Amino acid sequence: MRAGGAGIPGFYTRTGVGTQVAEGKETKFFDGEEYLLEHRICADVALVKAWRSDETGNLMFRKTARNFNVPAATCGKVCVVEVEELVPTGSLDPDCIHLPGIYVQRVLVGAPYDKKIEFRTVRPRETA
Repeated sequence: MRAGGAGIPGFYTRTGVGTQVAEGKETKFFDGEEYLLEHRICADVALVKAWRSDETGNLMFRKTARNFNVPAATCGKVCVVEVEELVPTGSLDPDCIHLPGIYVQRVLVGAPYDKKIEFRTVRPRETA
């Protein structure tokens, strides 16, 4: 996905060399080491979930959502984003934007989010 988003048609990697993954794929030697050619991943539509966005599509992600949402958004021809919070343009700190709006074509505000899993639950302390 990273290569597809950057416009790189393919890349060589040592991952998969000598395994079933390498069967039928082009290999090449660099400095005495064998590398496997992998093609980029490009999608027609990228569906992404973001924490916060402004009206122009500049996105902020939270926690582990930063891992794969950015490359997924950049490798799609059309990027559709569901956000938890939509704020006015100019209200996001430019240093905190994880994905610029140039990659985003559609922004949808999701339903009210009730994150029940984020509540801390502990059992009562036993008396000795």
